[in-house]
Amino acid sequence: MPKIVMYATAVCPYCVRAEQLLRRKGVTDIEKVRVDLEPERRDEMMAKTNGRRTVPQIFIGDFHVGGCDDLHDLDRQGKLDPLLAA
Repeated sequence: MPKIVMYATAVCPYCVRAEQLLRRKGVTDIEKVRVDLEPERRDEMMAKTNGRRTVPQIFIGDFHVGGCDDLHDLDRQGKLDPLLAA
């Protein structure tokens, strides 16, 4: 399974929903980057995502999924499982 990185905050309901979907898919290891605790990491996130400021921002391996809605869209399209299996 590729490395999963999620830029998140503690109070973000979309971050919780995204993590729940990944857990249901069998993901046990998610590297969470808490931009509320490490504000300087938001600049890193924005650089990696072409300026996106909102959380979550999710990466599966080198692939930038986007946010929670993007993750759920991938799942509905049947494209999430192959990404997680790579």
